[in-house]
Amino acid sequence: MQPLAYVPRKISPKTQASKIGFTYDLVDKMYFLFVRVVKARELEGKDVPGGCNPYVEVRLGNFTGSTLHYNNNSNPEWNQVFAFEKFQASQVEVVVKDKNSIADVSIGRVRFDLAEVPTCIPPDSPLAAQWYNLEDKKGYKIKKGLIMLAVWKGTQADESFPDAWHSGAITVPNEEALVRIRAKVYVMPKLWYLRVNVMECQDLESSDKNRVPIACVSVNLGNQMLKTRMSTGVNSVWNEEFMFVIAEPFDETLVFIVEDRVSPNKDEFLAKCAIPVKTIAKRNDDKNITPKWYELERPRLADEIDKKVNKFACRIQLRMSLEGGYHVMDESTYYISDTRPSARALCKSPIGLLELGIVKAVGLPEMKTRDGKGCTDAFCVAKYGPKWVRTRTIIENLSPIWNEQYTWEVYDPCTVLTIGVFDNRHMNGDGNDSRIGKVRIRLSTLLTDRVYTHSYPLIVLSPSGVKRMGEIELAVRFTCTSFVNMMQKYMQPLLPKMNYLLSDFHKNVREMLRRQAILIVATKLGRAEPPLKKEVVDYMLDTNTKLWSLRRAKANYQRLQDATSALNSIGIWLNKISQWKNPITTILFHILFLMLVFNPELILPTLFFYLFITAVWRFRFRPKDPAHMDVQLSLAHIQFTEDGFDEEFDSFPTTKSSEVVRKRYDALRDIAGRVQTITGELANQLERFNSMLSWRDPRASTLFAIFCLVTAIIFYVVPFRALVLIGGFYYLRHPKLRHKLHSFPINYFKRLPAKDDYML
Repeated sequence: MQPLAYVPRKISPKTQASKIGFTYDLVDKMYFLFVRVVKARELEGKDVPGGCNPYVEVRLGNFTGSTLHYNNNSNPEWNQVFAFEKFQASQVEVVVKDKNSIADVSIGRVRFDLAEVPTCIPPDSPLAAQWYNLEDKKGYKIKKGLIMLAVWKGTQADESFPDAWHSGAITVPNEEALVRIRAKVYVMPKLWYLRVNVMECQDLESSDKNRVPIACVSVNLGNQMLKTRMSTGVNSVWNEEFMFVIAEPFDETLVFIVEDRVSPNKDEFLAKCAIPVKTIAKRNDDKNITPKWYELERPRLADEIDKKVNKFACRIQLRMSLEGGYHVMDESTYYISDTRPSARALCKSPIGLLELGIVKAVGLPEMKTRDGKGCTDAFCVAKYGPKWVRTRTIIENLSPIWNEQYTWEVYDPCTVLTIGVFDNRHMNGDGNDSRIGKVRIRLSTLLTDRVYTHSYPLIVLSPSGVKRMGEIELAVRFTCTSFVNMMQKYMQPLLPKMNYLLSDFHKNVREMLRRQAILIVATKLGRAEPPLKKEVVDYMLDTNTKLWSLRRAKANYQRLQDATSALNSIGIWLNKISQWKNPITTILFHILFLMLVFNPELILPTLFFYLFITAVWRFRFRPKDPAHMDVQLSLAHIQFTEDGFDEEFDSFPTTKSSEVVRKRYDALRDIAGRVQTITGELANQLERFNSMLSWRDPRASTLFAIFCLVTAIIFYVVPFRALVLIGGFYYLRHPKLRHKLHSFPINYFKRLPAKDDYML
């Protein structure tokens, strides 16, 4: 593993923010020869005068790239860019050919000496394309034929780089596969919660007029469907509330279907109502929405058709709203990357800038076999907030070099950047992309205006155990543009206030909505080109439900022991003092004990001053290495049972053959999973408490140290009895004087980092 490098910042954050689109200072510059083939005109085939099937070959040494060919087109337009990384020749040659069933015939060519090719690096404007006359093999101008080209030398910061054909992709079989290996930036769709309250229906009528309908309402939104309970009567009342996840733009329709339970296993359609989601009102707070009556459409009964009368009208009362005050959860709060609400009006301005340089990977394993030998087509995916990025795929290379740089706006420092490495299996339709490893970086553990360059181990779990899949080298920089706003974030709730004020989300409902949000994100990103497949989205968002795992249970228990080791150390220290292990220390403790007994008002000031001194002392020993997946912390290096990790990767419910064993086994896993979650939550709280003095989050430790110093001074100045009196009255204050949101200390504590996001 390479050592950490701190690089001082030489320009101001505002200057960097204005130039970020043109700087690639976190990664090494890679020089490429770019050739843009725009179009041609007046082409004439050798065999058929006046018509041809043209295409273009770009040659540089041993590398050759080709455009698509057109049938019977003398004025084709390609607008395709070729990028050559290795300059193996002194000339680059652009050849226009006529595609023939027997043999392709050269129409003409253009040659450029590499020594005369201009260099164009951002912030320079793109090089303009020019018309060139086609020449024959001897260099003489042919009668007809012009081609528009632009040839220049540039770096990976060039705007043409992501969409270019690369010389490393010479083995790519076709144009469709070429698209699937290109770099891409994706923007995740804005997600909203849709709240639907089904209140009542009036004037329901069954097909059998001799019976009273037993009705329920089915609410359908896309592939989401929820049902109310059964209600008996012509005027049925439910007053049930449902939540759905929907993405902008709101082009879907909400369908309500009223059904009559005519028999235990049969429901009969009564009426329906379709409401476009875009017509539903939006709200950003917890104010009540006025319910509305909607007409229900139902089929005409037989007697109504015979008598030619208008069908009897029935209606349904609904209360619906698009919830803009929530943050739609598509990832766990332990490694959340975005905390903003859905409504843009409620979003605050960014507090900083995050820059990520994906440099290279080394020691990747062979993920598949091609042409009789093992290979890996590696690419990286990075996610932070609504922006996903995908690097280009490096073909057949176990030590790929990307040197690509990306930026994100930061709205909250207590968020996590996730980077995943995958093997591309979609070029030939081989199957799902294979995961190689994942890295999480918590922004609050990074100092501002510093460059962190580090090699992170790639680790995955499999039924056979833990596997080391090589390393990835990353460069990260977190730039603060508003220091005051960033420090204020530590005193504010992590999520929008609606997520706390409206606590009507049951745990199972929250998990269901999260799975639905992940499905919507995977569907939207899967429609891009190149697509970001569902297996990649699931791995990045960590859809693991954290069911029973003996390994994780023991790891959480070990974390709990480590977090409580401070209390154990205090007990051992007091025991040593009582046993007179060190007489001088024992005598000093007696003196301190007598001082505190006769002056109890010195207890709290002394305690906070001691914590302040401890925080300042531990500043020298603060961790300087970026945290990463920890095999030792996860206990992934130990096999607890004979089956190893087979139980952890077993499906739920289990596939065991015995019915009794299966039920008992599933029940045990369910109960043990809850215990495991509680243990992990307790470990998180204790780890957050310990992190106040650990300097893992330097800003949080600074705030705590300042708080301890100020508190110590206050306890020295203000009489102790007065503070106790004020604290007692504050604790017993009237409910009307209490704030609905959490207090500043609780918000601060919840933002402190724990070790859960570093576990496998």
